[in-house]
Amino acid sequence: MTDGRPGRPRGAKKPKASAPVATKQGAPRKRADAAVVAPAPVPAARRAPGRPVRRQGHGDVRGLLLDAAIARFAVKGIAATSLREIATEAHVTPALLHYYYGDKAQLVETMVQDRVLPAFGIVRARVAAAGDDVADTVAAFVCGLTDVMQLHPWWPQLWVREVLCEGGALRDLLVTRIAPQLARTIAARFAAAQARGELNADLDPRLLMTSLIGLTLLPVAGAPIWRAMFEADDLGLDDVRRHAIALLDRGLELKAPAK
Repeated sequence: MTDGRPGRPRGAKKPKASAPVATKQGAPRKRADAAVVAPAPVPAARRAPGRPVRRQGHGDVRGLLLDAAIARFAVKGIAATSLREIATEAHVTPALLHYYYGDKAQLVETMVQDRVLPAFGIVRARVAAAGDDVADTVAAFVCGLTDVMQLHPWWPQLWVREVLCEGGALRDLLVTRIAPQLARTIAARFAAAQARGELNADLDPRLLMTSLIGLTLLPVAGAPIWRAMFEADDLGLDDVRRHAIALLDRGLELKAPAK
């Protein structure tokens, strides 16, 4: 017989609910057969080894690292500058610098190929376009070199440290790969003009090349000194250019003192 409710005989006891199972912390939880099992978390995808992640906004990482290296080389010299110092200058880790350039020798070679040789190419192209005229050759060299210094402000300091100073890392490069052809071309033009009577016979065409360097690179490299000495902060590259061309073209124009 039933008590009027379908499905349960009269007098039957109501089934007991499942007893909770205590956890290690003492808080009860339901049995596994009644619990809702949460899906296992999916592990984040790991990036395969290889190229480091580039930070947004950094653009050409290789170029930035090279610029940082040149900045340190100009201040401290190539031999005295460590890769760690370059990494600090570039605000990157030494590992990133190693990734892109390997060691300092590769970094210096890249600087030569990507910065130094193209810079000399600007001067060489100017001189080649000037033809045999001496005045045009002088102006082409002076303007070409000042253009390079305008484009690369580090150029004069690096030149003094690594070419003029004994033991400089770039002296052999200048003597064997960069300067010979350009220097001989300019000296030959001076000698030809001298033979035609267009140039002072007392001048040595070979030393005229050093005069060109001395009137352009050295004043810019020593600018902090003579600007402080003469309170000449107003003088810039354009002034150096005009002065060099005027001095080489017309000289001092010395006149006998009036009696």
